[in-house]
Amino acid sequence: MGAILSSLVGGPAAAEAAASSSAEDSRVLTFHSSVRWQLHYNEVKETSKLVVIDFSATWCGPCRFMEPVIKEMAGKFTDVEFVKIDVDELSDVAREFNVEAMPTFVLMKRGKESDRVVGADKDELEKKIEKHRATQS
Repeated sequence: MGAILSSLVGGPAAAEAAASSSAEDSRVLTFHSSVRWQLHYNEVKETSKLVVIDFSATWCGPCRFMEPVIKEMAGKFTDVEFVKIDVDELSDVAREFNVEAMPTFVLMKRGKESDRVVGADKDELEKKIEKHRATQS
């Protein structure tokens, strides 16, 4: 409701801010604009922080299965940044990362892909996050 009101009063940027900062998604950043994603990506690639990008779609059953898993992991791995990208909304970003199936999780550090998990394999994703976050420097 707040996002709708913000879009009427404050335009698309305010709506995005309201939608992206809702209490339930506080540890998972969601982008609805390629420009905003690119600005964020340019900032984060300068750090050694592990970034997990969840490429998903609203119509994707396995993506919906993984949503609470990602929120849980975001709460557990507070030193890792979790980002959600809807492939239908930001198809250009999905193409840039060569996403061909959903869900796809791309693990990045310093702007380079470190690893990737294709499919709703929560154990494999957690194992790869543990591996790559341990090598942060």
